[in-house]
Amino acid sequence: MKLLWRLSKEAIRYRALYVIAILSTLALTAVNLAAPKALSAMTGIVERGITEEGWQQILRLTLILIALYLLRVAFRFMSSYMSHKAAWYLVGDLRTKVYDKLEHMHLGYFHDKQTGDLMSRVVNDTRDFELLYAHIIPETITHLVTFAGVLVILLTINAKLALITCAPIPFILVSGVIFSKKVRPYFRISQKKMGELNGKLQDNLSGIHEIQSFGREEYETGRVDEKNFDHVRAMLHALKLSAVFHPTVEFISSIGTILVVGFGGFLAWKEGLRVEDIVAFLLYLSLFYAPVTGLANLLESMQQSMAGAERVMTILDAPCEIRDKPEAKPLENVKGGISFEHVGFSYVDGVPVLEDVSFVCEPGQMLALVGPTGVGKTTITQLISRFYEPKTGCIRIDGQDIQNVTIESLRRNISTVMQDTFLFNGTISENISYARPEATAEEIREAARAANIDAEIEAMPDGYGTLVGERGIRLSGGQKQRIAIARAILRRSPIIILDEATASVDVETEQQIRTAIGGIAGKRTIVAIAHRLSTVRSADQILVIENGRVTERGTHEELIRLGGTYARMSGIQDENDAQYA
Repeated sequence: MKLLWRLSKEAIRYRALYVIAILSTLALTAVNLAAPKALSAMTGIVERGITEEGWQQILRLTLILIALYLLRVAFRFMSSYMSHKAAWYLVGDLRTKVYDKLEHMHLGYFHDKQTGDLMSRVVNDTRDFELLYAHIIPETITHLVTFAGVLVILLTINAKLALITCAPIPFILVSGVIFSKKVRPYFRISQKKMGELNGKLQDNLSGIHEIQSFGREEYETGRVDEKNFDHVRAMLHALKLSAVFHPTVEFISSIGTILVVGFGGFLAWKEGLRVEDIVAFLLYLSLFYAPVTGLANLLESMQQSMAGAERVMTILDAPCEIRDKPEAKPLENVKGGISFEHVGFSYVDGVPVLEDVSFVCEPGQMLALVGPTGVGKTTITQLISRFYEPKTGCIRIDGQDIQNVTIESLRRNISTVMQDTFLFNGTISENISYARPEATAEEIREAARAANIDAEIEAMPDGYGTLVGERGIRLSGGQKQRIAIARAILRRSPIIILDEATASVDVETEQQIRTAIGGIAGKRTIVAIAHRLSTVRSADQILVIENGRVTERGTHEELIRLGGTYARMSGIQDENDAQYA
């Protein structure tokens, strides 16, 4: 009931459509209840013998029946279409709402989540709301009103026979409660398995090159087959229970019909029950048990919908750990100064990633972070953008604690170029202007020239209109990196973060990227992570990070003279460069 109340609050914005649908449903039910009454009246006229007056009554009743059946068509249309319209609008709203919630979640939320499973919740599980609001709720109302209306009519025809009719109802209710408790866990498992299947498919389609390169097609088909039939088996468990439950309800209902026919015959014999009343009773009897069996059928759909709703609500109810404080103010007129004051951080409690990290980067300076893989360099850059919050210490930009400014204004002043550059499936122009959609064509070209990629773009058949493919698959690694740098430049943010911008490119492309970086050095504050030390030799300050701590700091020349970790790393790279020169 708590979950249903939550869902009803989501649907309240479409109450006008639901009111029309419910009123149409009630009117449709009234029409369905009136038709048998007219038919039984016609039977009574025929039984008594048709006279001139009786013939006139039959004509009037015929016209009434035609009118009732026409009204039934109109009310059924209004009930069905309005409920579907409201339900699908609700599904659309919820999909957007769930996606928006995911879009604003902190990065840590995604560490143990599969993209395919989240997609399944956004697309598949929200679709179950349509089943709930367009079918289950309207049909439940119809069944309940029909059941109550028929019961009243049956009681007016013959109270004894009506009570006999109700005898199977308690048994049906008890079986329905047992079924609901048993079947929902299986639907919940089924939804989960569908999410895992989607996750595996998404993972494999993204890694299709690796699958084919290593000849793992048969192996991966087997794994997909396993996930696929995990879902099938979970679904069959639920359907097995349904296959037992629904025939049971039909059997119990049929026992009720047998009791009515037998007891009705007895009343006709002993108490002189009229034939037209027996006919009316039998006509209404089908209407009486139809809602009961209909509600039993809806229980299955209800459990499936509620299982999907639970998965959706877990996202909507998930706490957003990184959000603006009530008193947060916009970060304005940013110069680009960055300072860390005794910052500590861990992804898992008790396993520190950063410990007591402190440094100051003045506006317009280039700060380089170097060190072995996995020592916290990328974590530092992500803390600057508040993708994570430090456990201890303070991070400031231009002297302002970033936890006291709005996230939107903070990230608006920071542009990031990642090692694994992501490009959207669109044109080169669209990808560069993603940082600033209102940019003119000339501004886009200026940014590309600054990133040293303009000439290569112009040499392409479609120039800036060239489609890059999914994740930029039609471009080389160096081209993607420089387009990402152009995107960062176009944004005109005072702080640029370069995370391994030259890690996976050749020497010539590295030089082109270094030229691009040199073009913006001094104009923006640059925080660069690099394993190729040649990229950061001109940095104003280099921090050597080891085991989550700053162990060395200074310029390239100062660190070489120091003779520590940085000097050793530089010597190794110089030897490698000389060996392969």
